[in-house]
Amino acid sequence: MFRPTQSLLTGSGKYRHVRLTTKDVGRGFYKGNRTGSMGRHTKYGTYQIDWNKVRTYVVPDLSGCQLTPYVSAQITKPESSYKGIPNGPRDPYLYIENWKDKNQVD
Repeated sequence: MFRPTQSLLTGSGKYRHVRLTTKDVGRGFYKGNRTGSMGRHTKYGTYQIDWNKVRTYVVPDLSGCQLTPYVSAQITKPESSYKGIPNGPRDPYLYIENWKDKNQVD
């Protein structure tokens, strides 16, 4: 007769604290990440969203709230140095110009 090891038999054993994986349980186990489903899978391989299951959060009016964010209200937003450049820092022309300046290429 087979019996589990003594460490598995004790109630306060270390095995209770081991992370549960699919190797420890039967086939078809899906651990998930506690988010719940917001729809269902169709037979065609797509995902159909059930809008009754989608979470909606009601945000109260915080205009008169005394709490502040972690950033001080005295900090001002810095001015962008990319004015006039359509894509800002991701502009390909700006990238090429910076590359030419750093590599001394005409």
